[in-house]
Amino acid sequence: MVVALWLSGRGLQSLAATPADLLMSLGRVTGLVAADLLLIQVFLMARVPWIERSYGQDELARRHRLVGFWSFNLMLAHIVLITLGYTLADHSDVVHETWKFVTSYGGMLLAVAGTAALTVVTVTSVRAARRVLRYESWHLLHLYAYVGVGLSIPHEIWTGTDFITSPLARVYWWASYLVAAGAALVFRVGIPVWRTLRHGITVTSVVRESNDVVTVHMGGRGLHRLPVQAGQFFIWRFLDGPGWSRGNPYSLSGAPRPGRVQITAKDLGDGSGRLAHLRPGTKVLIEGPYGRLTGEHRVGDKVAMLACGIGITPMRALLEDLPYKRGDATLIYRARSEPDVIFRNELDELGRTRGITVHYLTGPRIPGRGSWLPHSHARWRDNDVLRRLVPDLTSRDVFVCGPDAWMEAVSKAALDAGLPAGQLHQERFTW
Repeated sequence: MVVALWLSGRGLQSLAATPADLLMSLGRVTGLVAADLLLIQVFLMARVPWIERSYGQDELARRHRLVGFWSFNLMLAHIVLITLGYTLADHSDVVHETWKFVTSYGGMLLAVAGTAALTVVTVTSVRAARRVLRYESWHLLHLYAYVGVGLSIPHEIWTGTDFITSPLARVYWWASYLVAAGAALVFRVGIPVWRTLRHGITVTSVVRESNDVVTVHMGGRGLHRLPVQAGQFFIWRFLDGPGWSRGNPYSLSGAPRPGRVQITAKDLGDGSGRLAHLRPGTKVLIEGPYGRLTGEHRVGDKVAMLACGIGITPMRALLEDLPYKRGDATLIYRARSEPDVIFRNELDELGRTRGITVHYLTGPRIPGRGSWLPHSHARWRDNDVLRRLVPDLTSRDVFVCGPDAWMEAVSKAALDAGLPAGQLHQERFTW
């Protein structure tokens, strides 16, 4: 659409004119596409329910990141091309022309500030930076994307050729801004605030599952009306003091029940460490539910669950909630050591009452091999072990949750063992 608007504004003809016109025309189209992608980027993470359920948060996050980097690179190209084009047209130098832009053109100072905000967001989105930053710090910095979008609008309205000359372009851009802003306000702010006030969720108790894992039990009003399924997650904010505004994503660790919900989290050195110190009565803000690691997409009646570490939390909820016959569910639970196995009593009880086959695989990793198995199984191939533990694997829906590298290894083993891709269900929660 924006390329069509550029063509209608004689963008193609300008390419064949003077070198200055060529640069300015290319600067226009890169700026238009960059702005369009920026709005798409905002919309992708606006938590629109039907889009989120179709793609899943992990896939939306991947596309959001990809679109964001393209938008930023095109924005830089726009700045360089426009500046060089006007420099040639005015027979000036780059420094003088840049200063003229910033001080003389409407909205340019705001655009510079917006560019700075978007640069911060882009730099901190690089994988190396994300590994260094805490989740809460990264999330706070990421909110500057909204500042960058907002500050760019006056520049586009006051000096953008399409805004000034084309009524169709004005309709398109205003509609795009309203859709993106409306989606973010409704689904990121409005609905979470409404659900928080409606259900009044508070902490009822905190139970320590191991040295570094706790379960937070919560109650509230009319929780049976909360449109949540086992396997989904919320963004949780606990009003327990400083830092309450920083939300963290945690899956439900038990099937949702009328009047109560629970989450289980490991202390990873970020906001998760605060959970152990929550007091009963602490009020909770919620945003969600999100995620598509649910039973909605099951193909058959039998299931196999593979979990590693804290990835057991949505698996336990699914095992409690999904319908299946005795003997039709298998759980393979990978943990670093026996003390790191959580919910053992509950899982063994599920095995007795619902006929679940449970396999605990504990021990250190296999060194030098990207395997999902512990060192004690090093002499076997990954897919052979999976076939032995779940002989009828190809007739089951397989749910996987755990660290990224482990999930990659499990997924590869399952597909190598002949599992159809449509029966593999997973969702990554890394940021």
